Amino acid sequence: MYKINEVFETIQGEASFTGTPSIFLRLQGCPVGCSWCDTKQTWDVDNVYKVSLDETVEKKADSDHWANASAEQILALFQSRGYTAKHVVITGGEPCMFDLNPVCNLLHEHGFSTQIETSGTFEILAPEQTWVTVSPKINMRGGYEVLTSTMKRANEIKHPVAMQKHVEELEELFAKTGVNPKLVYLQPISQKVSATKLAIDTCIAKNWRLSIQVHKYLGIS
Repeated sequence: MYKINEVFETIQGEASFTGTPSIFLRLQGCPVGCSWCDTKQTWDVDNVYKVSLDETVEKKADSDHWANASAEQILALFQSRGYTAKHVVITGGEPCMFDLNPVCNLLHEHGFSTQIETSGTFEILAPEQTWVTVSPKINMRGGYEVLTSTMKRANEIKHPVAMQKHVEELEELFAKTGVNPKLVYLQPISQKVSATKLAIDTCIAKNWRLSIQVHKYLGIS
């Protein structure tokens, strides 16, 4: 069973799939502890806040309410809502705390593509055709290490930056893991002017790419 915080249909606003109609499947639970996390409502799994699956759909506001659901129930929910998007983004929380093979395989069988957004601190259990976005969470308070195996599995790296040390930490991680990714996106934290300038300058200097969280500029989920 998967612990679901939220399900909604929108436009993916980050990295390679920017602009793609997508169903977001947000899972509950994350021990990593990112200081700038914008989904802290997904950190804890408290049975007091367990609700029905229907109550996780198209939430009007962020909450730590969650529901249990099987892969079959998730697919049935998508079908019952009449979603037209065929790309599913599994995010969190930390989705790789779960074995994602059952839900991803089932979605693939029904014509969906899948994408995982992960911190890189848990082993990735997902089919080869699932697109993996690793947003490496380095030196966070939870004390979890970014795994070499997740860095090697990543189809793209998406790294939040606010200051030069964040760029340096990413380069150190590449050196430590022996990974030289083809796709590296820098994403300014909180759309701050200084962070955006740093990201742009670094992307130009290193031939990396910029991810600007388009959905936040558009004012959509």
